[in-house]
Amino acid sequence: MSALDKPTAKQGRSGNGSQRSRRWLPYLGAALLIALLVAGFWPKPVPAEIAEVSVGTLRASVNEEGKTRIKQRYMVSAPVSGQLRRIPFKAGAEVIAGQTIVALIDPVLPSLLDVRTRASTEAKRDTAVANLDRAKSNRHFAASELSRFEKLFASKTISLQELESAQLRESSAAKEQAAAESGLRQAEAELQELGFGSRTNAVCPTTEIRAPSSGKVLHVFEENSRVVAAGTPLMEIGDPADLEVIIEVLSRDGAAIPAEAKVEFEQWGGGVPMTGRVRMVEPAAFTKVSALGVEEQRVNVVADLLTPPEQRPNVGDNFRVEARIIVWEAADAVKVPAGALFRQGDQWATFLLVEGRAQLRTVKAGRSSGVEMQVLDGLKRGDKVILYPGSRVHAGQRVREIKI
Repeated sequence: MSALDKPTAKQGRSGNGSQRSRRWLPYLGAALLIALLVAGFWPKPVPAEIAEVSVGTLRASVNEEGKTRIKQRYMVSAPVSGQLRRIPFKAGAEVIAGQTIVALIDPVLPSLLDVRTRASTEAKRDTAVANLDRAKSNRHFAASELSRFEKLFASKTISLQELESAQLRESSAAKEQAAAESGLRQAEAELQELGFGSRTNAVCPTTEIRAPSSGKVLHVFEENSRVVAAGTPLMEIGDPADLEVIIEVLSRDGAAIPAEAKVEFEQWGGGVPMTGRVRMVEPAAFTKVSALGVEEQRVNVVADLLTPPEQRPNVGDNFRVEARIIVWEAADAVKVPAGALFRQGDQWATFLLVEGRAQLRTVKAGRSSGVEMQVLDGLKRGDKVILYPGSRVHAGQRVREIKI
């Protein structure tokens, strides 16, 4: 071996160092991969909406649709049969009780007859006159015969049976005369009704119908002139300023409404809600089918409208409103959003945000307004609770607050 083929000591040392450094590269790569996997699978904070427990006014209410109704409404009907004159009033016209004449009814005019009807009617009267004359003659003869038989019976010339027969004939003749007189009166009445009687027809005055109450005309049922029968509805009158509201609620909600509960009416067309007070909950409920086809037991709640008429000038009968009946109210209630509470067994619970982690807390809940719930025990003002935790949040988990 020559001197050129012999490795120097320095070359041997550098070769061994490079080999050792290359030996650690796989271990370094594996450690880096493990670190990346751990960082990837490390649990991240769950984003959640956070709300604070506050103290303020809380209301429990029953919200349903309502309909306005005039308290006292009057149906004006025709008191007699006759020819109704055209009614000049329209819906909204003002009337005064006992002064405003709302309708006029004239007597019905006689019907026009042809020659045949006239002759037939007069023939009935002539026949009735002839029957009456014959009945009078028969009665006169029967009365004379009875007088003779009584004299003969007094002298014992005839028997009692013959006398009783004469009395029967006289009685029958008297009844026939009465029937003939009734028939004549009936025939003359028909002639008078048709305008051909011998006696002058009595002139019937026009019937005036006055307003029974002050207010406005709500509906006109018979506007045009025509013949009406007695009892025909003509118009409806009421005072739009004297309103009440009928609210249909579920029977279980109606049972919980206290007397004289406060009511707020929204969506009536004005900017400020109208106010009212419950006068009564009707004692009888009724069955109503909902829009989904479900039978519901409902009851009417009657509320007086307290807002002055000048603040609701255009609100009238059968107007729709959104009613909010206040069944409970507190001015300093500890409350949280309803989405922060959930059922855990037979109790209410919530998740608090404490130092960035979720903490399960059992609470005692009170009344609910639908959006917020009253907390009687378990929370205090300023506590932060997690909204809508669902199944993604559990006790001890890290939580990241997100802005709503």
